Amino acid sequence: MAPAGLRYTQYHNQPAASPLHRWLTEMWAAVGAETGGRFEVETCAQNNGIPGGDPAALQLLLAGELHFFTLMGGLIGAVVPVAEMQGLPFAFRSHAHVFAVMDGAFGDYLRGEMAARGLWALPRATFENGFRQISTRTRPIRDADDLVGLTIRTPAGRLFIDFFESLGAKPRAINLNQLYGALQAGVVEAQENPLVVIEFNRLWEVQRYVSVTNHMWSGFNLLANLAAWKAIPQDVRVVIERTAAQYAIRQRRDTDALNLALAERLARRGMVFNEADAASFRPRLGPFYARWKTVFGTRAWSLLEAHAGPLG
Repeated sequence: MAPAGLRYTQYHNQPAASPLHRWLTEMWAAVGAETGGRFEVETCAQNNGIPGGDPAALQLLLAGELHFFTLMGGLIGAVVPVAEMQGLPFAFRSHAHVFAVMDGAFGDYLRGEMAARGLWALPRATFENGFRQISTRTRPIRDADDLVGLTIRTPAGRLFIDFFESLGAKPRAINLNQLYGALQAGVVEAQENPLVVIEFNRLWEVQRYVSVTNHMWSGFNLLANLAAWKAIPQDVRVVIERTAAQYAIRQRRDTDALNLALAERLARRGMVFNEADAASFRPRLGPFYARWKTVFGTRAWSLLEAHAGPLG
């Protein structure tokens, strides 16, 4: 813990050149300025190089050895199962739709579940990552049939793995810090991520095709260790929450615009884009949705449907 000097550490999994790193660094600088230098946070890109990647960083956060961390719900699900609902396939129509849900009652419900397990998710401070697309090395994905037998990297979340297995693919969980090497070595043929991740992790060097599927959304929940959060003076917590919400809005707009512009930039780098028939995925997912409704429970499922519309 760090209350004496009010010096804290923030981890995230993206490179130092990424927009996420810039926005987090600027956000914490703004907090420092508004508190007159009373509260300082060091932002560490790529989880400060720890070998275990995101899962290891999450355990550090829970243990109180790390103070702040950004992570998508699909990986928070290892500790808070309902957090994986953020990544339910085809649940959201647009970026505006996503954040209307995440900043509303459903987001509050997730925050309550996280708090019960020792994590404080700052309100209205879910940062954007984007809708996920599939990239491959040797061939594009045109429809669901092209996924059958495809070896594809996914994050370690159970929902990711089940989704691709339901479509006949062969998913393999690989940490983001090992993804480039795995693609370069041919451990897997494909991966799936928002374009901003492809760009700033230089995946365009080891992938050829990008098939636009928008199959899932993912964002970065701004998390604190709950005990460390409670130890911060109340007036400073107010500044942090207000500033985080302001910077989340700016980061969302910036990343949305970047994801839209990156198709042209990545095409200039040699990547070949196509619009996949994502509608062909849905008929194969009936049992998948039924399983996950049971996992998450009727209350959580109904709350998301009330704000996002029917699922499955």
